[in-house]
Amino acid sequence: MGGRRGREWVGDDEGMPVTDPYDALLLVSFGGPEGPRDVLPFLRNVTRGRGVPDERLAEVAEHYHAFGGRSPINDQCRALLSAIRADLTVHGIDLPVYWGNRNSDPYLSDVMTQLTADGVRRAACFVTSAYSSYSGCRQYRENLFDAAAGTLHAPRLDKLRHYFNHPGFVQPFVDATAAALATLPDRAREGARLVFVTHSIPDGMNEGSGRSPATGERGPTDGGAYVRQHLEVAGQVAAGVREATGREHGHGHGHDVVYCSRSGPPTTPWLEPDVNDHLGALHARGVSGVVVVPIGFVSDHMEVAFDLDIEAARTAAGLGLPFARAATPGTDPRFVAMARDLLLERATAERGGSVGRTALGALPASWDACPSGCCANAHEPGRPALCGQDSPGVDRGVRA
Repeated sequence: MGGRRGREWVGDDEGMPVTDPYDALLLVSFGGPEGPRDVLPFLRNVTRGRGVPDERLAEVAEHYHAFGGRSPINDQCRALLSAIRADLTVHGIDLPVYWGNRNSDPYLSDVMTQLTADGVRRAACFVTSAYSSYSGCRQYRENLFDAAAGTLHAPRLDKLRHYFNHPGFVQPFVDATAAALATLPDRAREGARLVFVTHSIPDGMNEGSGRSPATGERGPTDGGAYVRQHLEVAGQVAAGVREATGREHGHGHGHDVVYCSRSGPPTTPWLEPDVNDHLGALHARGVSGVVVVPIGFVSDHMEVAFDLDIEAARTAAGLGLPFARAATPGTDPRFVAMARDLLLERATAERGGSVGRTALGALPASWDACPSGCCANAHEPGRPALCGQDSPGVDRGVRA
C-alpha cells in the first residue's frame, strides 16, 4: 500500500496520553429503527424537507421489515461504543464516551442535554462516516449545530477529521477482502474481480463535496472529493490484497467502484453504475467471480444487509456468478484504536503541539475544521453548521 505518515503524542508526567482540552468523546451516527413501529417515523426523519411521499417510504420500509423492522445499525453502534470505552481504558485514558444519532434514539439533542448536565465543556465528535459529502459530513455538522443551539450552556463540539485513508479503516478491508476471496470456489478465485460499493449520491452532491467556494482556490477543496476518496481507498485495498495474496509481483485482481441505495427521482442524475447492473455487465464479460467490498460503510448498515447481502447476492445467484462479500470494519481492533488515534491527534493539535497525521496513499490526511462553504447544502445554503471555518458562534456558550 501507499505511504504512511507518522504521529507524535504528548503525555503527562507519567507518560499517559493527554486528551486535554477534551473532557468527553461523542460517537455520532445515523440511527435506525428499533422495531416495526419505528420504521416509518424514522424514514420521515431521514427524508424531512425532501417531499418524499409516504408511498415511497412504505416501499423502503419493506427493507427493514425483512429484518423484523429493526435496523442493525444501533446494535452495531452499541458494540462500537463498548469497544471504544474498553480501548481507552486499556490505554489509560479516563474519558467518558457518549453516543447520539441524527435520526433516532438516542437523539443528539437529548445527548447534548446529558453532556451539559454532566458538566462536559468540550467534546470531540467521532462520526461513523469516513468520507466527504453533504450527507456524510456537513449534514452531521448541521445536526450538531441544531442540538447545541437548543441546549442551554451546551459544550463546544469539535468533529474529528475524515478517516477514509487512515490505516485503521483501510487495513481491516484489506484483510476482509482477502478472506472473502478465499471463500470463492477455486475455479472462480483466480479471475475474480473486486467490486467496491458505496452509497450513491446525486452527481451535484459529489461535485460539491470537498469544495469550498469561499477559498477561491483549486486543490484539495476543488470538489468531487466523494468519488476521489473512494477511488483512493479502493486502490489502496486492492494493492493490499495483491500483497496479502502473494501477487504483488504479478497482476492483481481488477477492481471497480460502484454504487447502491439510490433513492432520488429518475430525473436527477446520481452516481452510477448500480451494483446490480455492474454484476450483470461483469458476467457478460466472462468474469469468473466477484468479491463485493462495502468500502462506503463502517459496519453492516441496512445498505449492506439488504442491498448487498440480499439484492446483490440474489442478482449474482441468478447470473450463476460466484459471489462473496467482504466484512466491514465494525469493531475490528484497528478501527476501534483509530478513534483513539484521531482523538489524541486532535487534542495535541488543539494544544498547539506537533502532529504527524497518519494517512495512507496519495491523498493527504483531511483537515480538522472544514473549509468555509465545504460540501454546501444545495437546498438550504444558509443553514448553519458547527465544526467548520464558517461555523457561526452559538449563544449559550457553544463555539464553532
